[in-house]
Amino acid sequence: MRCGEGRLRDGGSGPVVNGVVIVGAGLAAVRTAEQLRRNGYTDPITVVGAEEHPPYDRPPLSKQMLRGEVDSVALKPAGFYEDNGIELRLGCPARAVDVAAHTVTLADGEVLGYDQLVIATGLVPNRIPAFGDLDGICVLRSLDDCVALQYRAAKARRAVVIGAGFIGCEVAASLRGLGVQVVLVEPQPTPLASVLGEQAGALIARLHRDEGVDVRTGVAVDSVSGGERVEAVTLADGSVIEADLVVVGIGSRPATDWLAGSHVDVADGVVCDAVGRTSAPDVWAIGDVASWRDATGAQVRVEHWSNVADQAKTLVAAMLNSEAVVSPAVPYFWSDQYDIKIQCLGRPRSGDTVHLVDDDGRRFLAYYERDGVLIAVVGAGIPEKVRTARAGIAAGVPISDVLQPA
Repeated sequence: MRCGEGRLRDGGSGPVVNGVVIVGAGLAAVRTAEQLRRNGYTDPITVVGAEEHPPYDRPPLSKQMLRGEVDSVALKPAGFYEDNGIELRLGCPARAVDVAAHTVTLADGEVLGYDQLVIATGLVPNRIPAFGDLDGICVLRSLDDCVALQYRAAKARRAVVIGAGFIGCEVAASLRGLGVQVVLVEPQPTPLASVLGEQAGALIARLHRDEGVDVRTGVAVDSVSGGERVEAVTLADGSVIEADLVVVGIGSRPATDWLAGSHVDVADGVVCDAVGRTSAPDVWAIGDVASWRDATGAQVRVEHWSNVADQAKTLVAAMLNSEAVVSPAVPYFWSDQYDIKIQCLGRPRSGDTVHLVDDDGRRFLAYYERDGVLIAVVGAGIPEKVRTARAGIAAGVPISDVLQPA
């Protein structure tokens, strides 16, 4: 159902009443709806999405979809939602929530009532307002962003990718695969320095340089210039890079603006307890937008695909007053760049001691130590060795136990 096509319950004049309303139509929404049905929930489920597209998978956007290797990234077949009694309300973002009245107001003015509300709105990409509206400046978060970038990449000769986080690195790799010359600019000392540390970041920079990417680190972008289209990027060190395509990949922020004044606590995401319950009654949050309390009492917001399924099990169990499922203690994420899958188990920090135990010039394996304990492992192109470290990270084994065999 599209925006503006709402209907009133029983012909009344009040808001549409749904059992569970999920705001956000991505992976977190689908996993939550699936889990509700698997747990025997039979009341209505309504998924509200800002985009016109049915829920789709985002990781391929910077990789297979951008390179034109896949035509569809839909999460479920077309009939899945009807078969499972899940109503999609697409192309109409939520604008406000009244937690006292248990209602959500959509952009077209329609009001939906809820028994339980799940916030799954994800992230909004950061932009650089000073760059203006020059044609050829792109971000990549949505399917429409990907289609627009794909169109421009087909005509581009030289691209500047601003930001060497996961999205920036993946886009740089995909553009190289399309034959575009790429300059990757990052103000930190290495790509992914804040996530994986400088030592692993330097190895990732090596991978990109080996593939022909001009990696510029330790320098910020000063300005972008051109006529109607982007023509050049000027760095803070005064160097000028010719470019007909600029991709801004400087991170994202939680999509929480619509919650202003709602009495739902927000601080770098929607603040939740250990099972996804927010400060407002009958309101929950999941996925990239949600900051859950971990076993140490810290608020943690995890922006990784693999986290969502575990959160959905935990949240739905708590919502339905079942025995809560404890999420795994070892986070996992990955990034595909060229022919290499970069994988991480655990939560590395930039200040951890890094032990590089395998490096053949392209593939590598690194153990992360904190206070003498194995905290995380990062591997590039060595998936079997990464997997074997999971138990040790979960158990907090001494780093000497894993270094001795190596």
